[in-house]
Amino acid sequence: MSGFRRLANIWRVADLRGKVLFTLLIVLIYRVGAHVTVPYVDFSTIKSLQEQSEGTGGIVGFLDLFSGGAITNVAVFFLGIMPYITASIIMQLLGVVIPKLEQWQQEGQSGQKKITQWTRYLTVALALVQSTGFVFALKSGNAGLFGMSGNSLPEGINFIPEFTTYKALIIVLTWTAGTALVMWLGEAITQRGIGNGMSILIFGSVVSQLPQQMVGVYRNQSLFEFIGILAIAIAMIIGVVIVESGQRRIPVQFAKRVVGRRMYGGQNTYIPLKVNQSGVIPVIFASSILQFPALLTSVVPWKWYDDFVNRNLVGTGTTTWTYVGLYALMILFFAYFYTAIAFNPMQQADVIRKQGGFIPGIRPGPPTERYLAKVLNRITFPGALFLMTIALVPFVFLIVWDVKQFPFGGTSLLITVGVALETMKQIDSQLMMRNYEGFLRT
Repeated sequence: MSGFRRLANIWRVADLRGKVLFTLLIVLIYRVGAHVTVPYVDFSTIKSLQEQSEGTGGIVGFLDLFSGGAITNVAVFFLGIMPYITASIIMQLLGVVIPKLEQWQQEGQSGQKKITQWTRYLTVALALVQSTGFVFALKSGNAGLFGMSGNSLPEGINFIPEFTTYKALIIVLTWTAGTALVMWLGEAITQRGIGNGMSILIFGSVVSQLPQQMVGVYRNQSLFEFIGILAIAIAMIIGVVIVESGQRRIPVQFAKRVVGRRMYGGQNTYIPLKVNQSGVIPVIFASSILQFPALLTSVVPWKWYDDFVNRNLVGTGTTTWTYVGLYALMILFFAYFYTAIAFNPMQQADVIRKQGGFIPGIRPGPPTERYLAKVLNRITFPGALFLMTIALVPFVFLIVWDVKQFPFGGTSLLITVGVALETMKQIDSQLMMRNYEGFLRT
């Protein structure tokens, strides 16, 4: 009853109620756009081939996760949110090597506006490139695009009948405009709704596919395997909640100082270092890198390369131990790589020193920097192992139990649980400001 009372508190606040309803409306618009098919594409042929296919999603199965089925539906929101995610990651990485971007990052809100604007430009550019590539993949009959084994379609089948430059241009512009609209919808949620808009859209896409995937597992697997998958999914969710909430709190003390007749400082605070500092980014990076060789099969003329990719990286190749091993190593590498970019021990030590603070037992300056780097490296390793475990559990079941699709993939769980926790925290803080009982505290 306590949970229902807390949910009821959301609707008692007019401002919060309006934000929740606005967020739900935007998510509904996004889901509708994921089912509106673009013109000139023979969707019935694609659908029939998908039903006949025994693959596990093709080289864009991972992208389809973020678009909520818009790729397999060849919809207006075909590319979904992935171009924006890719652009955001690129801008963050470039901030380390381009001085101008680094300067913008340190300018606060005004600099962030400039970075956001350039991220939008880069998103549209990436959408143009990706949509053009997918149009020609449809024209060439790339069967791996929709999860079929092999690289070519049966003879006589054409995804885009009577292909012309005009039709290709219309499809490319439609997908690019759809990406721009998705970007606007996400920003609208951030400004006028609840939570981070892009994360909410991804959350809606992932959750929308879970019922269909669960029904598929129930029909294709035994009752014992179905119950086992549910039990493991619940255990994975609990593990994600625990690790995502886990922090190493480094205490920081600030010396007292007198300014005029007032005394400032003397406060104690802490630096929260998350166990999983990099979030879901290493999994996204690793999956994207493993899809790249499959995209090269239509360009590289070597037969041995095509055979290797088809056998180990595409379709049923994703259920091999070779794929699992490469996936694990890349997750481990990108966990350390992204953490090193997201948290700069030297910069943090310099900020603490300038504010007159220090870590008890550690001298300010370089000793503080070395201490922060040491702690960060120690907690990154268990965080990376956690990511590897969550991401690889579905592949183990795909191999051992011959499960065609695992509804609770590692990326899905990390996204859904992470977004749910952050959104609940935001709602909880707004309820507590108005003296209402929140979700996370009583």
